[in-house]
Amino acid sequence: MHRQQFPNRSSANDNQLPPEYANIPIDPVVENNLIRLKRDMGGSDDLIMRQIHNTGINTAAAAVVYIDGLSNAMAINQYIFDVLDYSLPRFGEDMETLDAGALAKKLLNGMGPIRTISDLGLLYKKLLSGEAIILLRGHKYAYSADIREWKGRDVTESTNQTSVRGPRESFTETLRTNTSLVRRKIKDPRLWLETVTIGQLTQTDVTIMYINGLAKPAVLQMVRDRLSKIQIDGILDSGYIEEQIEDGKWSLFPTVFNTELPDNVAGQLLEGKIAILVEGTPNVLIAPTQLVTFFQSTEDYYQRFFYASLLRVLRFGSVFISLFFPSLYIAITTFHRDMLPASLLISLAAQREGVPFPAFFEAMIMEITFEILREAGLRMPRAIGQAVSVVGTLVIGQAAVEAGIVSAAMVIVVSITAISTFTVPAYSMSIPIRVLRFVFMGVAASFGLFGIIMGFFVLMLHLCALRSFGEPFMAPLAPYKQTDMQDALFRLPRWLAFKRPDTSLEANSSRIRKS
Repeated sequence: MHRQQFPNRSSANDNQLPPEYANIPIDPVVENNLIRLKRDMGGSDDLIMRQIHNTGINTAAAAVVYIDGLSNAMAINQYIFDVLDYSLPRFGEDMETLDAGALAKKLLNGMGPIRTISDLGLLYKKLLSGEAIILLRGHKYAYSADIREWKGRDVTESTNQTSVRGPRESFTETLRTNTSLVRRKIKDPRLWLETVTIGQLTQTDVTIMYINGLAKPAVLQMVRDRLSKIQIDGILDSGYIEEQIEDGKWSLFPTVFNTELPDNVAGQLLEGKIAILVEGTPNVLIAPTQLVTFFQSTEDYYQRFFYASLLRVLRFGSVFISLFFPSLYIAITTFHRDMLPASLLISLAAQREGVPFPAFFEAMIMEITFEILREAGLRMPRAIGQAVSVVGTLVIGQAAVEAGIVSAAMVIVVSITAISTFTVPAYSMSIPIRVLRFVFMGVAASFGLFGIIMGFFVLMLHLCALRSFGEPFMAPLAPYKQTDMQDALFRLPRWLAFKRPDTSLEANSSRIRKS
């Protein structure tokens, strides 16, 4: 595992430590350190401090400090205390004669790396991260043992990104578990990790993962720079990071992709992209990203290519239905009735007889009602949420038609539109589509088809202007690149897809190694 601080990050990491503790040295008297720790942490019950007296005097020869629930108490008893009991000087001997290096080697045989701590700020950082702290009398340094262990959610199937065929495992809230899930899929020493701590109070570990030689150095450095500029009290989810590093901060469209599937992350890394993993969240960020990525499912690569291509075209068609279907209905029934066949026009007119609202207000009433039901279904307990959303939609729709508030055709339009939204694999992309649907409904009610066409042109100009870490958001469509179209709107068979996308280094753009 390649763990290092970002270049030029030493000062930034020091600033992340509590300022009142930075550069405060470790006291050679063990009891003074214990008193300071207990006072600073308010005598918290989960702060465990165990002293060792074996020098024949009252002062402690050593002490082990850890947080109950974050450190492995059994391993501390088995490895640390047993080693200290046999390694500390006997009665009458001076603690300063103790060889700390030899002691560290003995401890290392049963645990992870032993790190030297020179100030109180770093001590708190290690202690609150779950490491055990070893204090020795007469020594101006403390030592931390990476013996973390806390309860976490098991690796289970994702409930947000489901697939019929493919791996069932998903990320958890434990950072090291998530990195191991990716390493199990990419067994190459060029898969590098770099970790930095962000958050003045939460001290959250954030890891970037990339394949050396595939990721573009300019993009990688841009990710490092944007992470290093984050100054915030706490990071509780990857969304905190995403909002501060993405391009187009005022755009509705996300320019950073997120997923909780390890196979999705592995596939993106193989294309030269960079993954950002955050401690405490199962959602992993991918940068850079393109618009077409949000409409691609991992299941596309586990099915035969023609079936995957058909499903991908179906998704793009569903997006257009979700975005434009209500606005087209409003524009045609309000301004362009001559475009409809006479029989259909008569049927729609008969349905709208007695409806007091124009088509625009009809659509707004039904769309807002459906959004309320959707949100209620998400927030309610799972046992009743789905039933309430489905039953509520059917009952309210039928009651609205019978009451003459909306027409039956409008209920059909809104239902098809809502169902089409769920075909988008990435939930973060369905949100801007739902918001823009209301915008297009407004321009359709004001200007008809002309307003829809002009709105579509403005939308395309905005998407073409977006960048994701310096890469075009609309690539490979704009700018158009023929080699990258092999996995954009369609998926070519694997024996023809021999080139990586433009997001990878040109020197390693081939997927196939020549013998």
